[in-house]
Amino acid sequence: MRLQGERDEGAWTEFLRIYEPLVLRLMRRRGLQESDARDATQQVLLRISGAIERYVPDGAEASFRRWLSCVARNVVISFLTRRSQLPTAMGDEQIESLIESTQETTPESDMFDDEYRQQILAWAIEQVRREFRDATWQAFLETSINGRPIAEVAEELQMSPGSVYVARSRIIARLRIKVGEFEADQ
Repeated sequence: MRLQGERDEGAWTEFLRIYEPLVLRLMRRRGLQESDARDATQQVLLRISGAIERYVPDGAEASFRRWLSCVARNVVISFLTRRSQLPTAMGDEQIESLIESTQETTPESDMFDDEYRQQILAWAIEQVRREFRDATWQAFLETSINGRPIAEVAEELQMSPGSVYVARSRIIARLRIKVGEFEADQ
């Protein structure tokens, strides 16, 4: 909602930091080459910028993400359709397959939601990282992200296993709060 109305530079900066990498990864997953993926990502962002004034939330939990996913899907379809009319190294069957896979709504919506959650988590991690001491952060990182055993990490960091559990728990709780704040703003 902050993107609508007056141009809120902070809102656009935050939007781009979260959604640009997300859309770019989706374009890559659709099989676009790097330069094409970047071009298509810019097209999505331009369309969002031009259409955000007309976006009307329907109250559904993920309505903005669904709308953004639909815009991204339409850009990929347009992009691939235009590309199929040009001489290319990609065969007709490959292009047709890409267009068909892009038109599937459920898998892409699920993929978009997964990418969205990953991007929000990465953003939240970036936001809360400086709130914790290095040892606390390292305990969280090694056990929660890298999946290493708590006892092994505790020994390596010269902490008790209980301290590792507490460190991990505190950071996870803080991340949940940060993600909740972000989603409440959405």
